[in-house]
Amino acid sequence: MAHALITGSSRGIGRAVAQVLARRGDRVVVHYVRDRTAAEETLASLEGTGHAVVGGDIGDPVAAQRVVEEAIAALGSLDILVNNAAVAPSAANEHRVDSTSYAEWQAAWSAMVSVNLLGASNVTILVAQHMIERGSGGAIVNIGSRGAFRGEADHPAYAATKAGLQAFGQSMALALAPHGISVTSVAPGMVATERQSAKLDGDQGDSIRGQSPFGRVGTPEEVADAVAYLTSPSAVWASGTVLDLNGASYFR
Repeated sequence: MAHALITGSSRGIGRAVAQVLARRGDRVVVHYVRDRTAAEETLASLEGTGHAVVGGDIGDPVAAQRVVEEAIAALGSLDILVNNAAVAPSAANEHRVDSTSYAEWQAAWSAMVSVNLLGASNVTILVAQHMIERGSGGAIVNIGSRGAFRGEADHPAYAATKAGLQAFGQSMALALAPHGISVTSVAPGMVATERQSAKLDGDQGDSIRGQSPFGRVGTPEEVADAVAYLTSPSAVWASGTVLDLNGASYFR
C-alpha cells in the first residue's frame, strides 16, 4: 500500500488519478484550493479507507509547505506525489501577444508561473526531501501538456510553464534516482474534463475532436491509468520520461 498526495484533485484529472490509485489499494490525500465541497465528493468516491483532504494554494510558498506537512501528518508518510494542480487556460486568462494589455499579460504570467511551475517545484522539494529522509524510494509524476511542445498562441504562459515543469521533472529524475525515486511526466492533449465542457460542447468542439484521427479527445481516466503505471514499482526504469497522451494529435 502506497501513500499518495495528488495536488488539484477535487475534480477532473486529479479526481480520476485519486480514484485509480485508491482502487489499487493506495491511501490518498485529496488536495484542493478553494472548493472543499468538490474535494469531499472526491474523497467520498474513493475505494478503501484512510484517505484525507487538505486545502491550500500551492502558489503561496507558505501554504505549499502547510499542504505537504498536513498530508504527511494525515497518512504518516508519502511514497507518491502527483503534481496536477494548475492554473488552466480559459477565456478569462487568455493573453495573446497581439491583443493583450501589459497589465493582463503580467497577471496571466504571474498566476500561471506561481502555481504551475513554482508551486509544483516547492511541493516537489518538500516531498522529495521527506522521501529521501525515509530512505524507501518513491515516485513523482508531473501533469504536463501537449502545449509544451506545440505552443499555445492564446495562452503562452501555460505552454511555457508546462514546458518548464516537464524539464524540471527531468532534472529531478537525475537528482533523485540515487535515492530510488523516479520522476516522470505525462503530456496530455485536450481532455474531456468539467473545465473543458463548454469549449467541447460549443462551436469549437468538432474542430478540437478533429485534431485526433480517433475523432475524440482524451478522458481523465486515460491520464489516470498512465499515472498509475508510472507510479508503480515496474515503471522505475521509465524515470525521466515525458509520456505523450494526445491520441496522435501531435508528434514530436
